[in-house]
Amino acid sequence: MSHHTPFDSAARIVRHSALWQATVVGGFWLAGEAAVRVLGIPLPGGIVGLALVLGLLATRRVRVRSVRRGANLLLADMLLFFVPAVLAVLDHHELIGLIGLKILFVILLSTVAVMFVTAFTVDLCYRWRADHAHNHAEPLAR
Repeated sequence: MSHHTPFDSAARIVRHSALWQATVVGGFWLAGEAAVRVLGIPLPGGIVGLALVLGLLATRRVRVRSVRRGANLLLADMLLFFVPAVLAVLDHHELIGLIGLKILFVILLSTVAVMFVTAFTVDLCYRWRADHAHNHAEPLAR
């Protein structure tokens, strides 16, 4: 006979609900914000929260299936996060001109740089993982 705890029921609900998973992801962000304020870390709270999630995923304290749906929900609606920025640009007419072009150039250049660094990092990790899996898959020679 198996005994289910309230924690098991809550974990099952979170695993199957994108909204609850998005709430969990938001909780990590809030935990990062709290850590930044309490410890005086000179980083954004979102970055600290992301590092917390990464650490918990890497140590398997949190399973990917516990946050995948929520993360996908947030990513699917990411455009909504940029609406306030667009409205701010409309309020500042000086951004529509040479200053705006300079800012646009910096944004595009930094975006391309981030994309290249991300692609390079993913490629390195993929190659390392494939090589690591290949080395461990070979039978031991005696």
